[in-house]
Amino acid sequence: MRFLDQDDDDPLLSVVNLIDLFLVVIGILMILIVTNPLNPFSSQKVTVVENPGQPDMRITIKDGRELTRYEASQQVGEGQGVRAGTTYRLDDGRMIYVPESSERP
Repeated sequence: MRFLDQDDDDPLLSVVNLIDLFLVVIGILMILIVTNPLNPFSSQKVTVVENPGQPDMRITIKDGRELTRYEASQQVGEGQGVRAGTTYRLDDGRMIYVPESSERP
């Protein structure tokens, strides 16, 4: 009967139980995040743009199991091509594209 005389009011035991409870809750939340259908990396083809328009912009493309990452550099890009037309912005915000004809007057 000696064990009935002991006082088990140790506050550290309740703290250990709270830590165990928080670990279970964190595990459940992690499982929910991974199985979320809105997770961008759950589909086969995904393009993610980080910091758009900034000097440190990064583009990550996932195609199946292959990940490709492009990082912005401080260099200005050049290319070859011909002018295809002109774009005009109207007062209401719409954009109108007018292609150039191959004939010149």
